[in-house]
Amino acid sequence: MTAASSRFVCQSCGAEHRKWAGRCEGCGVWNAVIEEAIGATAPGGLKGKRKGRLLAFENLAGASEPPQRLASGIAELDRVFGGGLVPGSALLLGGDPGIGKSTIALQAAANLARAGLRCAYLSGEEAVDQVRLRARRLGLESAPLGLAAATNVRDIVTSLAEERADLVIVDSIQTMYLDSLDSAPGAVGQVRGAGQELIRHAKDSGAVLLLIGHVTKEGQIAGPKVLEHMVDTVLYFEGERGHQFRILRAVKNRFGPTDEIGVFEMTDHGLDEVPNPSSLFLDRRDEDVAGTVVFAGVEGSRPMLMEIQALVSPSALGTPRRAVVGWDSGRLAMVMAVLDTRCGLAMGGHDVHLNVAGGLSIREPAADLAVAAALISSMAARPLPHDGVVFGEVGLAGEVRSVSRTEARLGEAAKLGFGRAVVPARKGKAPAGSGMDIRAIGKLGALADLIYGDDGRR
Repeated sequence: MTAASSRFVCQSCGAEHRKWAGRCEGCGVWNAVIEEAIGATAPGGLKGKRKGRLLAFENLAGASEPPQRLASGIAELDRVFGGGLVPGSALLLGGDPGIGKSTIALQAAANLARAGLRCAYLSGEEAVDQVRLRARRLGLESAPLGLAAATNVRDIVTSLAEERADLVIVDSIQTMYLDSLDSAPGAVGQVRGAGQELIRHAKDSGAVLLLIGHVTKEGQIAGPKVLEHMVDTVLYFEGERGHQFRILRAVKNRFGPTDEIGVFEMTDHGLDEVPNPSSLFLDRRDEDVAGTVVFAGVEGSRPMLMEIQALVSPSALGTPRRAVVGWDSGRLAMVMAVLDTRCGLAMGGHDVHLNVAGGLSIREPAADLAVAAALISSMAARPLPHDGVVFGEVGLAGEVRSVSRTEARLGEAAKLGFGRAVVPARKGKAPAGSGMDIRAIGKLGALADLIYGDDGRR
């Protein structure tokens, strides 16, 4: 056996180095490489006299029934999970501080505990009395939920083996540590090792494990990326602090659809689910205003209507200002370039402000046409019809490309009382919109002509 030694690991990306360096060669971050002790290893890897045990292989069909999902009692949360929690699964929930991660976890645990399941809430950041204060504010103090304040993974796993909980919540994984490692809690090695031990316990015992994780300033879950590969589901809480709406988005799910979302509203008594977010996000559209467009989008499996606002004004600066909230700034630059080149709209000397109302974030390219409509409407000072929706992808040649789930988008718009739609033209197939007045266009110039009307473009 060789003697125990140490290694140098980057706390930002997890890259290993043979010696200490001020700057990580993997990610380029300064002062992120620290020394970690490793245990004794046998030379030759797995070579030796002792053999491993034989594994029992099974076929895909299997003889056992699939595990029954556990309903959390929160419909929007179960929607993101794919129909409920799967026993033996490991979930990772990340989000900005104060976004509501601990609140939604405590609400779900209390519901499951009231349904007769054994639930354990392990806090590494707060004392038990502090968790009780939050539970009392949320009206959950009567739920038979087990609380503990601990950070030692060895103590936690030993206690969970005796408790035999059906649901285990760890808040947060960055505060957990293994006493066999000589690094501080939150280090790459600690997060990786603690997560591995907790996930192993969940797989062996059949308990649902929910890990709450901190995020970096870039919005990614702090710690090694391997942690996201180890778990079955990765969830992100999104939302602006100034808005009461919260979006729970699944970016990875082995037991359900990815990119599914759940919509919540932050209130004095916790997070309330929003079963019909489209009507909620559009409740302040009282009058027609130039530069506002309703976009019929799709988030996961759910069609949603969102309001896009644009303000185009002459700039007094040498470099015009571009401010974007809720959309990709690079995609805005592309749409503006197409409007300049293909439609003859001189937007280069204007300040452009773009906002997605309600604190939402749009990621699909189907919003290109709605953004273009908002920009043209603001520049022409001509409001679009109050009962109209717009969606479609814009190409660099100025063409309007078709998008998926057209009928679902139009159906959601018709359900909420919208009577008009501007959609991409599709060859050989006319869109059906439940009696709506549909205008199918194939070029972005047709949209500009539609907005400017008989007066023509300026």
